[in-house]
This record gives sequence, structure tokens and C-alpha cells, in this order.
Amino acid sequence: MTSHSMKKWISRTALIILCQALVLSCSGCSGRSPDSDPEPEAETTTEPEQEPEITEAPEQETEDMEIEQILEGMTLEEKVCQMIMTSYRQWGNAGKTRITELNDEIREALGKYHYGGVMLFEENFKDAEQTLRLVSDLQTANSGIPLLTAVDQEGGYVARVIYGTAGIGNMALCASGKTENARTMASIYGEELQLLGINSDFAPVLDVNTDPANPVIGNRSFSDDPEITAAYGTAYLQGLHEQGTIAVLKHFPGHGNTDTDSHTGFPCISSTYEELKQCELIPFRKAIDEGADIVMTAHIQYPLIETETYTSVSTGEQVYLPATMSKTILTDILRNDMGFEGVIVSDALDMGAIADNFSDEDMLCMTVNAGVDILLFPAVKSTKMFRKNIELTEMAVRLAKEGKISAERIDDAVRRILRLKKKYGLLEEKDFTVTDEQIRAAVNGVGSKEHLETAWKLAEQSLTLYRNENHAFPIDAGAGEKTLILFANNSQGRNGSAMHAVQILQEQGIIQDASQVSLMVHKGNNTQACFNEAKAADHVILVYRTYSEDCLDARTIDGFSIRLFEQIIEQRHKDGKAVIFISAQLPYDAARFSEADAVLLTYGSSYMAEMTEDPYEGQMPNLPAALCTCFGMSEVTGRLPVKLPQLDENGRIIKGS
Repeated sequence: MTSHSMKKWISRTALIILCQALVLSCSGCSGRSPDSDPEPEAETTTEPEQEPEITEAPEQETEDMEIEQILEGMTLEEKVCQMIMTSYRQWGNAGKTRITELNDEIREALGKYHYGGVMLFEENFKDAEQTLRLVSDLQTANSGIPLLTAVDQEGGYVARVIYGTAGIGNMALCASGKTENARTMASIYGEELQLLGINSDFAPVLDVNTDPANPVIGNRSFSDDPEITAAYGTAYLQGLHEQGTIAVLKHFPGHGNTDTDSHTGFPCISSTYEELKQCELIPFRKAIDEGADIVMTAHIQYPLIETETYTSVSTGEQVYLPATMSKTILTDILRNDMGFEGVIVSDALDMGAIADNFSDEDMLCMTVNAGVDILLFPAVKSTKMFRKNIELTEMAVRLAKEGKISAERIDDAVRRILRLKKKYGLLEEKDFTVTDEQIRAAVNGVGSKEHLETAWKLAEQSLTLYRNENHAFPIDAGAGEKTLILFANNSQGRNGSAMHAVQILQEQGIIQDASQVSLMVHKGNNTQACFNEAKAADHVILVYRTYSEDCLDARTIDGFSIRLFEQIIEQRHKDGKAVIFISAQLPYDAARFSEADAVLLTYGSSYMAEMTEDPYEGQMPNLPAALCTCFGMSEVTGRLPVKLPQLDENGRIIKGS
């Protein structure tokens, strides 16, 4: 790094080190100047000589002095940009080109603004070497103070490193009944991110999933019990920390009790502060006590806590300030009441809850003034969005110069960011050149066989047999007997899991011939064929993937396969045959298909349409492990981590059930 900014940064660092050395060396000085007259010689004594007492500056005091000197040397623009985390996902007018390497425009923007952080998404990942070079280029182009490089590697289906270990997801980890599994899984994520040069993971999710109809959290949550969520969340935090990866708690003060997705709508929760303390805040408080460094805000209205309103720019209606813009929630509660001293980062500021209701200027001013330290800028998904982000950056600087964003608040935020970077070695001079050794380590370590095998074992431990009547589970397939695995229309793309499972069952000698197992996916034009095959088969496994409440309602497109599955269960019972039902994502469909003889819960599945050279790289092992277990390959020991709701006559969730 040879830019003017980097030279300036190195000069500052050298000056700080020199000042610290002078402070320490002068601590034992007598105070006389070199040119002062010599004092008369003291009388000789017979007392033994004593070593002079040396007083060293306390480590915290030295660190604070370093931070303050860096802060004092920064311009207002540098401070504001240190509070911005940007991201680059796609390029072009239609946003079709994935950004896996820097172009000239992005490189120039980084060199000009020296942002505090960059968020990576799935579009940025191709393979380990490419990612290492991309992260290196981001750091080098940004120059100055090194970036926080972050990613949503929660595990399960929110796993952005497409070639890494996806793991089994949080609800599955909780179903295993062992908090150490959460620590183990998070440690794998932390290790793989470190190998790629990524220093921050936007995880764990500490939302308590108290609303089964929640459209955005679901099995990203560990449980609907706050104490259990706290136990698994803190274990997950420990797993990241032991790898030196910065953890980010989300979504404060809790997104598990909403029936609206803040990506597209504006959730509102009518909970009092006292009610939050009895549930949603419990996991956050325990993780903060455990040493969490960053907390992410939620774009949710809490009218019984934050009463200030704002006129929506799109509807003209009065809306309440969300937690992201609430000084009451972020400063009074999170800072003062809960004692959090770390960094507060906003959720993405292009989400519908914010973008549809607040002007850009008010969004910037209100968010920072409320207590947010890092602004998670809208993701660049096109050339137009790139230009928009430049405008937002310059707008933020202008608002700071005009005093509309508090100067005191800016200094406080940057001070916290610098402390965090100091803690994780990000204020040290570093050469980000990628070495052959780093490439080998990343290629061999990210998505390694050892990590994938661990994830498979954890998947087996999480599988939960909710119901088993008539000895339906496991299947005891005799010679020549046929098994049909039928996927619902909402499970398309998961049939690849069955192909992989059959391959494993053959390798293990559990089935002799792949022809013993047939696969079908229910589509609009094959309902009768699916029914006929299910009626004729010796054994039937129905696979259903509930990702929203609509999947439980046969009147919807998402619930299209419900009637067929119900007819199959009814017909096989008439014929004296059993049915195994596999829940491939949210476990709430166990209540919808309670007439099945056996109900096996997996808590997650990945799109696995095709066989690949390494079929489990980047994939959740939950569903293939469940299919193998249906044939007796492993024991089932998991337990349901959430309560199943009651459903009305249409399959909709009855609130409060």
C-alpha cells in the first residue's frame, strides 16, 4: 500500500509509538533540564542502594491514548466514512454481473472514501483463491485503517460462502440438545472465514422465535424459549471468538415476534420494555455479558417504548421510529441499562422498512444521532446503486459538516470502532498481499472433508422423530421392495438430496440397488401419476418444505401439494400401509400432517438439484441425513426446540396457540 492515505496512516502510527516510548522513558526522570547547574554532591551514606521505582502507564490508558491520537488526526470526512460499511454485489445497468473482483470504479471509490467496512454476499464468492484475492484487493484499495470485512455466515440456508461448510442451521443445532454443538459449528465458520481474510461474521441470530408465522426468522432462531436461545447463542459466540472472528448479535431488540418481514414491510410489536426484558432481551443480555463486540439493530417499531413518530415519505401516514432510529432503545436501553460498550451497527438501510418510509437525509441523521456507530449502506446491485451510494456517502459528510449529525456522536462512534479494530489487530500495519501458503490453507480448509463430516454428524444428532406409529420408522425394506420418495411442489430442487442419500445408502450396503428407490416431484401436471406411484409402492416417504405460513394452507400456490399428500396418507391407510413424512424446513408442518404414521423433523434443506463432484460442499446435510436415517443408518435422538402451534381449518396458525 503506497497511497498518500496509507503513508499518512503509518506516520500517525509511528508518532503514537514514539509518544508512548517517551512517556514511559520519562516516567523516571528527575525533571532537571540538561543545561541546569549540577546539584551539590550528596553526603555519603551507608544505606544500601535501592532500584529506582519505575511506573508504567496502565495498558488501558496507553490504548486509550493511542485511540485518541488517531481520532484527533482524522478529518471529519475520514471519521464519517469510518462509520460506513458498504457492499458490492452486482454490476451493470441490469445488475447481472456478479462482483468477484474489483473494477476501476469501485477501486477508485474505496481509495477516495476509505470506508470502515465492507459486507460480502453470495455474489462475491466463487472459490477460495478468488475470495482471498478479492478481500486483499478491497483492503489494499481502501488503504488507511484496515476494513471490517463481514458476511452473513449464520449457517443453514443463510450461508453466503457458497463453497464452504453451510452447517445445519440454528434450530437444528438446538434440536441436538447439546450447546457445545453450537460452539463447534460456529468455530468451523470462524475458522473458514479467517482463512478467507474475513474478520467478522454477522451472527449469531439471537431472536426468540415466539411467532411461528414469522416470515423472516424461523429456523434462523435457536428456539422459542429465551433462556435456551441465550444458552445456544452464547455458545455460538464463543465458537467464533475462539477463532478470532468478530461476532455480531442480531437483531436487537428482537425480530422473532413479528409477522412482517422488515426487508419488505415495517413490523410493529406492541411489547412494553418490561415484556422485552422477560423474553427478547434475555439472549442479548447474556451474550453481552459474554463479551460481544457488535450488536445489530432491527428495523421494528415499538410504540409502547419509542413513541416519537415520523411522516412516511411513501404513504404520508405517521409511523413510529424503528429501533434503528430510537435513542430510547439504543442509548437508554442498550447502552445505559444493559451496559453495552461495543459497536452498534444498523441492519441494511435499503430494506423496505427504512427506504419506504424515511428520506435519505433523515435516515442518516436520525440513525447516527440515536446511537448507531456503523451504517450498513444499501447493497450495490447495479451501476445506478453504486452512484447512489456515492451520493449517500457525500450526503453523510455534508450533514456532519452542517452539524445535523452530532459531532460528539461521530467521535463516540469512531472511538468505539477504533477500539474494536485495535482489539482484533486491525490497527497494525499489514501487507495484504496474498501468498501461496494462504491460498493452499484456504483451498484445503474451507469446506474441508473434516468440517463436512462434522456437520453431517451434527445433522444426525439434530433429527427429531416427532411421531412413530405402526413401526413405520425406520423402513425395513425386504428384497425387491420399492420405496418412493415424493417431494412436494414447494420442495423442488431438494430431490438432489435424495440422489445423494441413495448414493450413500449404496456405499454403506444398506440398499443393494439404486432401482429400489424411485424419486418424484409433484408438479401441476403429474398429480394423478404421483398418487398412483404412492399407492403402488411398498414404502413411501413424503418430503415437504414449509418456509412460510402459506405452505400450510392448501388454498395457496405454496400449499399446492397438501391435498395430494393428504390423499396419499388416507389411501395408504386404507390399504394397510404406512407413510413417513419428512419436514424439510420449519417444523410447524408436523401439525399439518399429523396423520402420517411417522414424522421426522430436519429443520432445514438446501437446493441440491444435481449431482456434483463434492455433493455436500456448500450444502446443508440435514435432509440427506434424514433420508439415510429413514433406512436405519443412524439413531434419532433430537428433540423439538419449539412448540407446535394449533392450526385452523385452513391450516393457518392460530395466534397465541
